[in-house]
Amino acid sequence: MSVHHSTPKKITTHTLLEMKQSGQKISMLTAYDYSMARIVDEAGIDVILVGDSASNVMAGHQTTLPITLDQMIYHASSVVRAVERSLVVVDMPFGSYQGNSKEALSSAIKIMKESGGHAVKMEGGSEILESIQRILTAGIPVMGHLGLTPQSIYKFGTYVVRAKEEQEAERLIADAKALEKVGCFAIVLEKIPAALAQKVAQMVQIPVIGIGAGGGVDGQVLVIHDMLGINNEFNPRFLRKYNNLHAQMLQAFETYKADVQSGDFPNDSESY
Repeated sequence: MSVHHSTPKKITTHTLLEMKQSGQKISMLTAYDYSMARIVDEAGIDVILVGDSASNVMAGHQTTLPITLDQMIYHASSVVRAVERSLVVVDMPFGSYQGNSKEALSSAIKIMKESGGHAVKMEGGSEILESIQRILTAGIPVMGHLGLTPQSIYKFGTYVVRAKEEQEAERLIADAKALEKVGCFAIVLEKIPAALAQKVAQMVQIPVIGIGAGGGVDGQVLVIHDMLGINNEFNPRFLRKYNNLHAQMLQAFETYKADVQSGDFPNDSESY
């Protein structure tokens, strides 16, 4: 008897809205390559973010600023080929949308056409509304990103918690409302006080996904290399490590080296 596996129901921007309305939490992780994305998708993670954090974890840069549009498309297309169910959101890299809404539109179109991604993510509030508006007119879904915006690291000068002061908190609330009004389908809030994040999530109808923003939001996102413990140097308070792959991989590589040196690998059963 043949077993027919039903194709998993694809997650769409509408699915996320329904999840928020029914109080179901949204899970989101980053991925940058085919093999990892396949496993993330198989695990039933709702959203895969092809993050510009690839600049750090894949390319070894200190910040997210150096990664290019073409490099983001390369990572995104690798992820899209692996995915059956998850919604794939692609970060628009630094310099591809700030200050020029025409350039923003052509960058977003290039991402969608060449990578096959399902949506783009952009950092910032009122200052990028014109760019967001233009991208939305082309039918491209946009996820917003407020709070700590790593592309603006040189402006802030530090990766500390944002919006602790009342003035900045009020601006963040105004920006969140503006992003919802202009038509963003969701917002990421990074490294802001939990009470403020919860307040924002209750004020807007669209899903709010947190990273270092407490549990009162509609979902969570982490960088895959951080939560797997591959990247050992990064230990912020908001990060829960679900594995220690750094130690496991190191041990595997060292054992392999020892087996090669001793002549134990390959043995007779591993030879033709």
